[in-house]
Amino acid sequence: MIDIHTHILPGVDDGAKDLATAVAMAREAEAEGIYAIVATPHHRNGVYVNEREDVERAVDELNKELRWEGINVRVLPGQEVHVYGEVVDDLRAGRLLTIGGGGKYVLLELPHDHVPRFADQLVYDLAVAGFVPVIPHPERNRQIREEPNHLYQLVKRGALAQLTAASVAGLFGKEVQKLCRQLVEHQLVHLIASDAHGPGKRGVHIAEAYEVLRAWTDDETAETFLQNAAAVVEGRDLYVPEPQKIVKRRLFGWFAKG
Repeated sequence: MIDIHTHILPGVDDGAKDLATAVAMAREAEAEGIYAIVATPHHRNGVYVNEREDVERAVDELNKELRWEGINVRVLPGQEVHVYGEVVDDLRAGRLLTIGGGGKYVLLELPHDHVPRFADQLVYDLAVAGFVPVIPHPERNRQIREEPNHLYQLVKRGALAQLTAASVAGLFGKEVQKLCRQLVEHQLVHLIASDAHGPGKRGVHIAEAYEVLRAWTDDETAETFLQNAAAVVEGRDLYVPEPQKIVKRRLFGWFAKG
């Protein structure tokens, strides 16, 4: 398996605090059957700045350490890019990393409490420039939780979305897990990744998440999610089913029949 969203680089953001923690995270990933990890430190989120060259250098150093430790996991470069006005220009100029460092998919983080009004236009502008935004953890965005069709609009525009494995597995509560299932059933999400920040609760949990996904859907859907992760890293096109709007059931709607 491939994990496209992690905070494994030591000491660069709120993820792995040191090299020992990063190594422990890689061991945990290997134990779950993961052979490739994309390091996606926060970039320009108002707290952390991790420029492309610094990320690539840190990835090289971590890969050397993992080889020394005998861990058969390869770390690839990436960034979790917070939305900002010059994203398209910086991608065109090669100042930002795509997921895995060589494709067209960019991990584009929304603010936690809302979906910016310009998000639709940004998704369109990225598509025109040849890039595909992958929106991480939509289940944690307050505005999407309140009205999931905000995500529908972005996916309809051409964005992809990635659920956090721990959310799917129920580690962040039943309500979050319920929303994850809704998003899966309405074809509004396309990937599962760990968003791992360290071992433990904010660790990998991908194997567990895929078991839950299979229970919600079937083996074919789970395999599609797995293959999507590989396609994203390799920069290949992937199959995107037609997104469906989520229609909220109206309380006492049967009164309308009269």
